[in-house]
Amino acid sequence: MKMKFENLRDTFKSSIKTWDYFVNWKKVFDNSSELEISLNKLNYLLGKKDFDSEFKKLYQDSPEIVKALPVLLAVREKNLEVYDKEKKTSKFFNFTKQDTNSISDYLDFIKSSGLIKLFKEDGIKNLVDYTLGVEVGLDSNGRKNRGGQLMEEIVGEFVEGFCKENKFEYLEQANAKKIKTKWGYEIKVDKSSRSFDFAVYNPKNKKIKLFETNFYNGGGSKLKAVCGEFRSLFNELKKQNIDFIWVTDGLGWYTTLRPLEETFNHNDYVFNLSMLENNILASLDW
Repeated sequence: MKMKFENLRDTFKSSIKTWDYFVNWKKVFDNSSELEISLNKLNYLLGKKDFDSEFKKLYQDSPEIVKALPVLLAVREKNLEVYDKEKKTSKFFNFTKQDTNSISDYLDFIKSSGLIKLFKEDGIKNLVDYTLGVEVGLDSNGRKNRGGQLMEEIVGEFVEGFCKENKFEYLEQANAKKIKTKWGYEIKVDKSSRSFDFAVYNPKNKKIKLFETNFYNGGGSKLKAVCGEFRSLFNELKKQNIDFIWVTDGLGWYTTLRPLEETFNHNDYVFNLSMLENNILASLDW
């Protein structure tokens, strides 16, 4: 059943954020707990008037405390190269092998980076709590990647449920080799590295359908290029009697409607999430 383009155009979603999009709390707490002992030892230095001598005593007793210093600056690296604009030289800091740098090196790092402000009397009260906040901030930087994965995860829920209901088989991240190995089905693709988000196989008639998914909040030339790519991919797969289903969504398409409409009219199956919600997969010939 071929739908009208308006059905696609008028039902795009503005967001596909799920609850786990915002913060990966397990990762945040796991990362914080790895440093908790060192952070609690560093808590001893909070508010100390003679910071230098107290740091030296603490370091001599527990040199591993320095491994917690980078995360206090919201940095993941354990080895840092810092360029001094005045001296026009670089200085290297290793936070895993404490014998690489001297106590004075680490003191210089704390002062020059501004970390010393955390340890002042009017600084923070608890480095463990502070680090939890830092980890949340660092995790938020991964939202872009999570956003790219969300569409695939959401469509995956529809595909998995549909396959279970109809006793079909499916693969995620299905390339030609995986499809050949699992079902003995040989396909030719336009790129040797081509991997489809999903492949669905009907064991009764040995037919296969391949899925690609994406979501675009913003516009740009990439969207037009994707349309051209998926028209060509549809042609290539149709020659092999393979159905290609493209599930796309997002308000970014309103900047590139003409190429999308051309692809919608050319390809057999271009859907969005609203169509999946309305059980469009059940109307297809499997």
